[in-house]
Parts: sequence; structure tokens; C-alpha cells
Amino acid sequence: MTASGGSSTLSAVAVIPARFKSSRLPGKPLMEAGGRPLIEHVWRRVREASRIGRILIATDDARIAEAVSAFGGEVRMTSEAHQTGSDRIGELLPELEADVILNVQGDEPEIDPAVLDGMVASLESDPEIGVSTAACPFPEGADPTDPNGVKVVTDGRGRALYFSRAPIPGRKPGTKTSGDMGWPLLHLGVYAFRRAELETFLAAEQGALEQIESLEQLRLLELGIAIGVVTCAQAPAGVDTPGEFEAFRARVEGLVGR
Repeated sequence: MTASGGSSTLSAVAVIPARFKSSRLPGKPLMEAGGRPLIEHVWRRVREASRIGRILIATDDARIAEAVSAFGGEVRMTSEAHQTGSDRIGELLPELEADVILNVQGDEPEIDPAVLDGMVASLESDPEIGVSTAACPFPEGADPTDPNGVKVVTDGRGRALYFSRAPIPGRKPGTKTSGDMGWPLLHLGVYAFRRAELETFLAAEQGALEQIESLEQLRLLELGIAIGVVTCAQAPAGVDTPGEFEAFRARVEGLVGR
């Protein structure tokens, strides 16, 4: 089959890693908003993406597995030893029969399905990139020095040059400000991997930059794997804290009550 532009159509599967333990919000995947657990809200959003043929939820907790089965999702139990969502996905790789594997965080109940579709499409349109991710303009009023907000700069082809917790690019006094150039972009932690690049990534040791910044995507750059960056208008409102969950629940239940 052929996609627009003459590139091959790629099959895609999404995996949503979900763990019960969380330092800031334990039990987050099962917290309910509008009568549904958070993990179901994420699953429903991913299901709206037209390019994703299969969705799996990977967890190490039987309570999450039971909840997923109850709402009709496909779930797999994985080891408790995994340190990252990527590692959890790696355990399932032998059964993921697709060209592209997406890693969608389990605390993004408002992820834009069009962004997920765009990431698959970017791999089709540029065979030289091994991974696609997403970013958006830095939100007005947000602090670019906040290390929890990961920044990315790209080249003229939309490929990632570097990711950092620090403000990038740096500025020499007297030169244009980064805002004049459209920087920085806020990185959104969602990835679409070609199968071979995911296998390479999982088999490799952490690189020096990854260890310094504590950003696993830097391992890809250190391995020489090109990362395409799909830009979108704004970041989805993730759920990391009790306040963020309450804000999400208010939005959901406001809609339900109409």
C-alpha cells in the first residue's frame, strides 16, 4: 500500500504503560472522573486516532489489569522491575506485529489523536527518521527555566537537535532572543518508534547525556537515530498532581453534566 507522497503505509500499534505506584499521585490510573478511571480516558483518546490499529495497556498491577478488562481494553501484565515505560513496552515487543510502536503515557487523558496520527505520518514521509515525537510552543506564562518542562530545538527539516531540562538555546547578550526565533519548544513525552530503532534503543546502555539530563530520548540522539518532531498548537493537560487531576475531573464532569 502507498501513502500520500508515494511512501509506504505503516501499520501502528500503541502501548500505554500504566503503573499503580506514583510518588506524587499513587493509584493515578484508577482515579475516576466522569465515572471512568483515568486509564480509560487515555485509552479512549488513543482509540480516536485513525492510524492506530491496536492498543495495548501494559501494567504490573492486577487492579489496573482488572479495570482495563472491565471497560473492554486489551491489557498485558508486565514485570515490576521495569524502570521506564519504554522498558515495559520492550517486554511486549515480540507480540507487537506492527511497523511502528507508539509509547503513549498513561497520564495524558487529553492527548490529541491527530498528533498521534501525525507522528505515524511523519515516519512515512521521511524514511530517514527512526523515531517521531511531538512538541508545541512554550505556553505563555510558563517558566522555561523549570527543569520539569523539557525543551527541544529542531533543525530546518523539523528534526530534533537537542533536548534539555535547561533553557535552550542559550543567548549571547546583544543577539536575538529565543522568543524571536520561536524557541523554545516544549517537548511532549509521546513517541512513535520504528521497530528496528526501538530494538536498538532498548538494547543500548544509557549514554552520558542521558545520564546527565535524565532524558531517555537523548540516548536516541547519542546512537545517531534521527528524531522527527511534529509540532502542535498546545500541550495536552497531563495529570501528575492532585490539583491537575481535580482540574481534569472538573472539565470531564462539566461536559457530562451538559
